[in-house]
Amino acid sequence: ASFLLGKQLHVPLCSVPLCSAVVDVAIQDYVADVASELIYQNKSQISKEVVFVFPLGSHMAIYSFQARSEDAEVQVLLQDETQRLREPTEAWDDLQCLKNQSEHSGELFACSLGTLAPGREVVVTLRYVQELSREPDGAARFVLPPTLHPHMIHYALFLLAVSDCFVDKPSYSLLLAVSLRSARGVADVRANFALSPLIYTAQDHSAAQVSLAGSPPRNEDLELQVYFGEPSVVSAVVEKGDPEAPAGSLLGDPMVLVMLAPSIPEAVPGQRQSGEFIFLLDTTVLEQVQVPPPHRGDTLLFLLKSLPLGCYFNIYCYETTSEGIYPQSVEYTQDNLSEAMRRLPSCGSSSSSVGDADLLGTLRSVYSSRRPRGHARQLFIFMARLPRDEEAIVAEVCRHRNSHRCFSFFSKDSAALAIALAKKTGGEAAYISSDSVMTVVVLQCLKRALTPAAVEVTLSWTLPHGLEAEVLGGTPEAIFQGQHSCLYAQICGQAQDTVVAKGVMTLQYSLEGQDVSHTIEFPLCPQGHGGLAGHRLAMRRLLEQLLPEAVSGSGDEPRHRAVEISLASGIICPFTSYVGVCTARRASWYQGPLALLPPRSSLIPCQVIELQGSYEVSSCFIQHTLWVPPGWLRAVRASRLALCRLTQNIAALPQNGASSKGTRPQPNGRCRDHRRVVLPYLMLLSTKDIAECRELVALQNIDGSWALSSGLARVLEVSEAEITEKMPGEVMEPSVWGTVLALTWLHRHDKSYQNFCELLEAKAVTWLRSRAVSQLEKCLEAAHSLLGSSVKPSVSRL
Repeated sequence: ASFLLGKQLHVPLCSVPLCSAVVDVAIQDYVADVASELIYQNKSQISKEVVFVFPLGSHMAIYSFQARSEDAEVQVLLQDETQRLREPTEAWDDLQCLKNQSEHSGELFACSLGTLAPGREVVVTLRYVQELSREPDGAARFVLPPTLHPHMIHYALFLLAVSDCFVDKPSYSLLLAVSLRSARGVADVRANFALSPLIYTAQDHSAAQVSLAGSPPRNEDLELQVYFGEPSVVSAVVEKGDPEAPAGSLLGDPMVLVMLAPSIPEAVPGQRQSGEFIFLLDTTVLEQVQVPPPHRGDTLLFLLKSLPLGCYFNIYCYETTSEGIYPQSVEYTQDNLSEAMRRLPSCGSSSSSVGDADLLGTLRSVYSSRRPRGHARQLFIFMARLPRDEEAIVAEVCRHRNSHRCFSFFSKDSAALAIALAKKTGGEAAYISSDSVMTVVVLQCLKRALTPAAVEVTLSWTLPHGLEAEVLGGTPEAIFQGQHSCLYAQICGQAQDTVVAKGVMTLQYSLEGQDVSHTIEFPLCPQGHGGLAGHRLAMRRLLEQLLPEAVSGSGDEPRHRAVEISLASGIICPFTSYVGVCTARRASWYQGPLALLPPRSSLIPCQVIELQGSYEVSSCFIQHTLWVPPGWLRAVRASRLALCRLTQNIAALPQNGASSKGTRPQPNGRCRDHRRVVLPYLMLLSTKDIAECRELVALQNIDGSWALSSGLARVLEVSEAEITEKMPGEVMEPSVWGTVLALTWLHRHDKSYQNFCELLEAKAVTWLRSRAVSQLEKCLEAAHSLLGSSVKPSVSRL
């Protein structure tokens, strides 16, 4: 089944056309609850074996799925399948095809719906919840998934039968209705498609409705942006609990949906900046990037020299030791950096066998060290091989996810772990395809890491006596510029004073040494449409927190708690399985020669798998099969002959409408989640460019300046006498002249070092502007005359 699914993701086969879709979206601030009903018809003359496929976007969770036809009805439920957690999925050979062919990145829900006879139709009902992204202007952004709007060649149902039929663009009708609600008021709604007029259903404009007008546009996603009243740094809304759930439970108690979006200005490159940067190096990486003295390694050299003044740093070379170069992070000074570079060779002096890298012990050492006050912690983790104790490493990082974020750099073997660490902490993962791009990729990640942050974030509550608020999953200690944080707080207890109907929440944080405080008052009476979207997303957040510890085997309590939350919310986890209960009315849902499962089986093949695209081109590839329903693997293995009959001609099917046969489709290698995975294949630079300016970078001081020295003259290929002779007489400080010469050399008309010298140049420009504004014009003219090269506008701004 995964073999077929993988093929379908890359080369769509003849599909059951989507005839109509009815989608109702309920948006409460930055949370959406979506209910959809999809009708598909088999208009061909042969029976079709169909699979429903739904890509799960970021912060999305399915909690209800149902399919029905004239013959049967399938209700997908959850059941505890702890005993089958360790099903040997590696034995499923055809999973390799899905691994190599899929271009989808992220979780994917797939459910086999059996055989659909000619002329019959199947109705699919799907419900899911989702956190909405927040635009820079404060708008909530909702995108209708391609499965619900199958533009171009995105299909929800894939056929597992061999056929020459090919559907180009299915014709269907779409009814899209959106209800909006916010205590701040709904100010405006914008979309890339025609909308009906906005209708307010509350006098204070706190509730409104809008819908699709006319036919949906082709060849593009349907996007909706909702603007609320006054843009707010912090917002809160209370969602009532399920009256049928026990009081004191997650579903039974009210939930506060909190959005934190501190106003953080853009950073000015080259200026002082706070932050704690910790570099964790696999000793294999260290050995690969090291060169003979005095140069300690291109990547490390450029990386450490590019750090801003005012930050803290430390370096860990993990192998059999978990000790850092310094016991704890130290201030970024010239002496501390020189000492760190001097100590580096001893870190990679001893060789080790594959699998001996003690990343887990090193992480624990990092987390036990004191974080400098007022500095956001960021980890740069380099993995040239797969460390042992993967699950324990993820669990350890998740345990401290609110205190830092990770930027991880990986080879093919360690991709799954690196991507997981970045995903859990809101960082990024980058694939290092070769040594020639390592420096560029790492420096681009550092540039993104150098965004200012609100640090020491805390929330405090003032509620009526008898009530308490508990933030599920904890509050992040830092929120970076351009980011926001969605939190869920459970209101526990019974109010003794029923007169007080409001609560007060205070957000406090520090921004570049300044204490900032925001207070908001919110009504305690539940609002919204009566759904439980916030509750389910809160439980999804708890599952994310519990699963690493549960999977790593640290006791039974996390596993039992995860199963309890999964069954209550309807959201799947590795310890629960989707079970499709088939209720036959006139005939068995599985019939005919295309049925892959035993006819009397009442279990519908459903699973959620996590893909990372195709590693062969883009560095993203399938992480692993997370869970499968009971009996599915055994049934597929038992139906091997049927699988072969169904798939024998798949390789010959045309690709994207081409008429040639016998051509095996090639993966396009695109990874669609650019927030977590950096693709370096567009930055193919020669190591010659880096080698040319390596020595110049080694001579730069951490404040951005260059001293006049024989080493600088050697790099510039000019004698010291010529440098002294050409120095303008107005220059009172030789370092000003040396820095201008270095910048001019970097910007020669036939060279471009922008990809790996941008941060270094920014520091140099900042240093020059603070030292010698009146001398710069003459220095630039003299430098141009001496080096015989033109100066680009980016330097002329001096």
